[in-house]
Amino acid sequence: MASRRHQHTGYTGGRVVGNLAYDPAYEERQRRLRREQEYGREREREEFIRPPQKKPERRAAPVRRRREKVSLGSLCGFAALAGLVALMIMCRAQLTEISSNVVSMQKELTALEDEHVALLTRYEKTFDLTTIKEAAAAAGMSKPSSSQVYYIDLSEPDGVVVYQQQSASVLSKVLSSLGKGVCAVVEYFK
Repeated sequence: MASRRHQHTGYTGGRVVGNLAYDPAYEERQRRLRREQEYGREREREEFIRPPQKKPERRAAPVRRRREKVSLGSLCGFAALAGLVALMIMCRAQLTEISSNVVSMQKELTALEDEHVALLTRYEKTFDLTTIKEAAAAAGMSKPSSSQVYYIDLSEPDGVVVYQQQSASVLSKVLSSLGKGVCAVVEYFK
């Protein structure tokens, strides 16, 4: 411990061997060492106080990334989505058009119902029995007399009489069916 305490003076305690006491340059060397140590400490202190200087960075050449491939599934998905959006827009447009048609038809129906009521009222006004009797008398119409009335008796059951034609020959049947077939073919291609 004692040697550590006196290290800066060079004295380690104990006996000195040699001519150290007689060396005139010894003091000069010791001063120089102390100055260098102090200069080193000041330099360390300056480095601690000064912010570190930035070194210019070298820019690396731009790295080209590989071109990413679009998967077929995502492409089909986006196409389907676009198609559905377009279809939805078209359906909305048709729905709007149909709604406007319904509204206009409802307005037309209301107008027609009003017109129906007005025409029915006019019809009922013209359907007056006294007016009809006067018009019929002016035209010379009268009620039918008993000689003009005929009654039909339908109390007997219904009956049907079927008259048969004479049976045709085989040749006439073949010709008639052949004629019907030709007529059917001509009628089909019309």
